[in-house]
Amino acid sequence: MQDLQSIIKYSSQLKLLYVEDDEIARSSTLLVLEEFFNDIIVANDGQDGLEKYEQNHIDMVITDINMPHLSGLDMIEKIRGYDSEAFILILSAYNEADFFTQSIKMDVQGYLLKPLNTEKFLGILKKILDKIKLQDEVAKNLHLLNQYQQITDKNSIVSKTDTDGIITYANDEFCKISGYTKEELIGSNHNIVKHPDTPISTYEDMWHTIKDKKEVWQGNIRNKTKNGNSYYIRSTIKPITDKDGNIVEYIGLQYNITDIMNPKKQLQDLTNSTEESLVLIIKIEGFDDIEKYYGHILSQKIENKFADKVLEFIPDKCKFEKIYILDDGEYAFTKYKKECDLDEEDIVSELKKFQHEINDVDINVGDVDYDVSILISFAYGSDALENAKYGLKELLKTNQDFINATSLIEQNRLSAEKNIKTLKMVKKAIDNFKIISYFQPIINNKTKKIEKYESLVRLINEDGEVLSPFVFLDIAKKGKYYAQITHLVLENSFNALKNTNMDISINLSALDIEKPLTREKLHTLLEENKKDANRIVFELLEDEKIKDFEVIKSFITEIKSYGAKIAIDDFGSGYSNFERLLNYQPDILKIDGSLVKNIETNSYSLSVVKTIVAFAKEQNIKIIAEYVENENIYNILSSLGVDYSQGYYFGKPENNLT
Repeated sequence: MQDLQSIIKYSSQLKLLYVEDDEIARSSTLLVLEEFFNDIIVANDGQDGLEKYEQNHIDMVITDINMPHLSGLDMIEKIRGYDSEAFILILSAYNEADFFTQSIKMDVQGYLLKPLNTEKFLGILKKILDKIKLQDEVAKNLHLLNQYQQITDKNSIVSKTDTDGIITYANDEFCKISGYTKEELIGSNHNIVKHPDTPISTYEDMWHTIKDKKEVWQGNIRNKTKNGNSYYIRSTIKPITDKDGNIVEYIGLQYNITDIMNPKKQLQDLTNSTEESLVLIIKIEGFDDIEKYYGHILSQKIENKFADKVLEFIPDKCKFEKIYILDDGEYAFTKYKKECDLDEEDIVSELKKFQHEINDVDINVGDVDYDVSILISFAYGSDALENAKYGLKELLKTNQDFINATSLIEQNRLSAEKNIKTLKMVKKAIDNFKIISYFQPIINNKTKKIEKYESLVRLINEDGEVLSPFVFLDIAKKGKYYAQITHLVLENSFNALKNTNMDISINLSALDIEKPLTREKLHTLLEENKKDANRIVFELLEDEKIKDFEVIKSFITEIKSYGAKIAIDDFGSGYSNFERLLNYQPDILKIDGSLVKNIETNSYSLSVVKTIVAFAKEQNIKIIAEYVENENIYNILSSLGVDYSQGYYFGKPENNLT
């Protein structure tokens, strides 16, 4: 969880139970919580919360203390009766020591005071998510290890040592896997199979558990054979005590998990053992579809046959001698960078040549001929493996097929730091009322007089600079501040109605409209400004991620009932199409600026604008053209019948209506 976006990404997968009897406190707190959780179950008191906890699978609980029917502390006590490990956070207006002490005894994960401080909440939430994530990882690992045990049950490795760690017994499987005879093992310290790359902390934890705490220790250990090769075991070590509780010896039961762990683990170990690795990861493109259409057994045959083939095409100038099959159609190769004499440019050239040759290969399995195409991610340096993995994710996300991922993680870390810095700037601006609106005039093309203004959000930073939304708005959408910005812009825009008799246009996205609190805010503002609501124009922005068109259509119906108008912004490019007009039935179309600014020289742009104007005239829809930068563009638009113009030719956005 390196940044806010990763926290939200993880928390949004969890189901939250929020228990609060005060409706005002509940509404304001939900505004913050909805930025982090997609699935929130709300309870009005402790009894309601307990019942909903019993009826649902809840990942996390946030609760008030003083509530009717059943207090928050009493509810927590009952929940602890069901689940002692439940993740619970108290949000209360009371800071008495008695409440705090009781909450500690109940092992809650945090105690916050109302109103909710977002920074403190973020700190506690991160710790809770880390614990939940660790809990999930432990459960996943235990599930995998149970499978390992089933596979290796017949090959159990057993040893006994005295209190000094000297081997007193070793079974045949121990001898077989280590390469030592019983005579060589018995009487030797167990360090005889210790691998130097196994972290010292592993052994410190093991000895602390079995010697100091006298408890069973379990863990995965990398050992070495007599000839120096690595092998991996899942080890369970139990201290054996006499009747007085004194340790007399230790018994270890191990399972060989080398064959199962080997590909990924050995790859990790090898890259960790050198500061300069060269790592190549390839993936069969569309491998999931292979499994879907051909089945798991056939896809495995294709995967294995491809592994045999691919080594034939590895560039001779930087030969990889071993392939690591990572499953899901992924393969990795690695070697020490110093063993490859090629520079970065030559590596890229050789790997692209390799990719081209592989993409011409047919894999034949039975009656199936499969044309292979691959994705390639490579990196070199100290973090080569992690960068190459990250690069593969980027390829899958961007639909590309080749990437030099060297330093990619560092680049993304710097980007994340910049994003967090921007979010902090946004928060300060919100707290200090530095989110303002500028207004750009919209001109009637016939009269050349101002008839409308578009409300455009701006942020004033600590240095007094006025920043455009390009700098901060997309980043704000990844956090919890976007809704607050929207609400401030709405307030600024409705306040501007009092300072002009012109129409005011306000930009809204599907993200805005789909938030219940934003719709409630709009409803309130329209109610408060009924007599001027007919001068409000809502410009619906492009958004490919609309979740529910019915919500959007219902919103349009409601705001039109107040006399407000609907415009479709950026029409003519992106996702806009005439079909949307059937759903939105707008009053205004705003022609996309990319068409307008090129209309002087681009015949395609001119043709598209003509088509839009003709359609709009037939449907009695007004047309606004953005990016009108000079007189010639204005004249062209006027001759085409465009109703309104907006752009620097007529005026820049100004803070003139607040």
